[in-house]
Amino acid sequence: MVILLIAALAVPALTGTALIVGGRDSSTSSEGNANLVALAASIATAALVVATVIARPVMDRPWLPALGVKWQFSVDGISAPLLLLTAALGIAVVVHARSYPPHGGSSTTFYGCLQLVEFGALATFLSRDAVVFFLSFEVVLIPMWMLISRYGDSHDLAARSDASGRFVLYTVLGSTLMLVGILTLVQASGTANLDDLAKAHGAGLERPTQIIIAALLLVGLGIKIPLWPLHTWLPPAHTIAPTAGSVLLAAVLLKMGTYGVVRLVIAPLPIGFGALAPVFGALGVVGILWGGLACLVENDLKRLIAYSSVAHMGFVVLGLSSGTTVGLQAALFANVAHGVVSALLFFLVGGLKERWGSADLATARAALREVSPRLGLAAVVGFAASLGLPGLVGFWGEFLAMYAAWSPAPDRPQGLMRVLAVVAVTGTAVAAGYSLRVLRLIWSGDRTSPAHADAHGGEWSVLAVLVAAVLVLGVAPGLVLNTTIKDVASITAEVSR
Repeated sequence: MVILLIAALAVPALTGTALIVGGRDSSTSSEGNANLVALAASIATAALVVATVIARPVMDRPWLPALGVKWQFSVDGISAPLLLLTAALGIAVVVHARSYPPHGGSSTTFYGCLQLVEFGALATFLSRDAVVFFLSFEVVLIPMWMLISRYGDSHDLAARSDASGRFVLYTVLGSTLMLVGILTLVQASGTANLDDLAKAHGAGLERPTQIIIAALLLVGLGIKIPLWPLHTWLPPAHTIAPTAGSVLLAAVLLKMGTYGVVRLVIAPLPIGFGALAPVFGALGVVGILWGGLACLVENDLKRLIAYSSVAHMGFVVLGLSSGTTVGLQAALFANVAHGVVSALLFFLVGGLKERWGSADLATARAALREVSPRLGLAAVVGFAASLGLPGLVGFWGEFLAMYAAWSPAPDRPQGLMRVLAVVAVTGTAVAAGYSLRVLRLIWSGDRTSPAHADAHGGEWSVLAVLVAAVLVLGVAPGLVLNTTIKDVASITAEVSR
C-alpha cells in the first residue's frame, strides 16, 4: 500500500517539473494541452490521495542516516481532511483556469507551478519527520512566488513587484525561524520523528528550553498563518495573485502554518506552548478585530477577502490556545471551513474581476441577483458562511473556538481567556457587518447594467461544488470532527500529563 502514498506525491511532483521544464510554448494548442495534462494529473493525484487516506499506509525509509533523517510519511485523522481539501482544490484550480487562462507567461509553467504547490502541500501534511516537514513546506514557496510575480495582475507592475517581494521576505524570515526551532528541537530531543516527539510530550526538555523553542516556532509559523501583526504580506499577495494562486494561498498554504503549530509545538512542547498560549491567543483575537475592521472600509474586494482571512485564522489561533480537546477540534474544523469558504470567495471574486475589469467596490455594478443569479447564489452562500451563520460551515469552528476559550485548560489564565472569548464574539458582529456591506453593494438592488455573463461551464461547476461543501459540512460537521477526534484526544491527553 505504500506505493499509493509514493504515487500521490510523485504524480504532481513529476508533472509539475515536466511542465516547467517544457514550458516555453505559449500557443493556444499548448495552453490547452498543458491544461489537460494538469487536469489529468490532478484527478489522478486526488484518486491516489483518497486511496491513501482510506488505506493509511506508513512509509519509513532512511534518507540521511548520519543525521537521523528519514522518509517518514503517514496519514492520521488530523492530516486526512487537509489532504482531501488539497487534492480537491488541486482539481478545482485547473478546471477554473480553463475558463480564465493565465496571463503574463507560458501556461505550461503556470500549470507546473500549481502542481508543485500541490505536491509541497501534500508532502507537508503527510510528513512525519520534522526535517522533511520543513523541506516540504519550503517546496511550496518558489512556485507560489512565481505565480504572484509572473502571473499576477499586470495593471500595476510596481504593486506586483512589491507583493512578490514582501511574500519572499516575510516567508523566508518565517522559514529561517522555523528551521532554527526545528533543529534545536531535534537536537534537544534526540529524534526528528514527529510521532515520537508527540509521545515524549517534552520529556527531558527543561521549561526555559521549551519556551525558547516554542517561541521560535510560533513566530516562524505565525508569519505563515499569518498572525497579527505579522500579516502585512498577505493582503498585497492576494490582491495581485491570479485566482488560482489566491485560492491555494488562502485555502492550503495558510493551513500549513496552523498544522505546523499542532505538529511542532502543541504536541512536543506542551509546557512551552502553555506558557506562550495566552499571548498567542491574544494576538489571534487582535487579528479577528483588526481584519474585520479593515474589511468594513476596504473597497478592493480581493483585498477585503484577504483581511477576512486574517480574521478567520484568528479563530483558529484562539482554539489552539485554549489547550483543550474542544479547542483543538475547533481549530482543525475552522481550518477546513476557511479553506472551503475562502476558495469559494476567491473563485467568485476572480470571475467578477474578469467581468468587471477591477475588484473596486466603489464602482457601481449591476446587481448579481438581477443579471447573474448563479454568481449571486455563490456570493450569498460564501459571505453568509464567512459571517458564521449557523447551518453553514463557517459557524462550527468559530463557535467551538469561543466556547473552548471560555472554558480553557486548567493551566491557562481563565480570566484572560474569557476576555478573549468576549472580544472574539465582538469580531463575529464585525464580520456580519462587512459581509452584509459587500452583499448590499454587489448582490442587492435593481441595477441591470452594465450586464455581464453568468457563471457557466467549468467555473459554475467549481462554484457549485464549493457551495455544496459549505452546506453539507455546515449541516454535518461530524464528517470532519469524527475524523479528527481520536488523534486530537491523544494529543491533548499527552499534553495534559
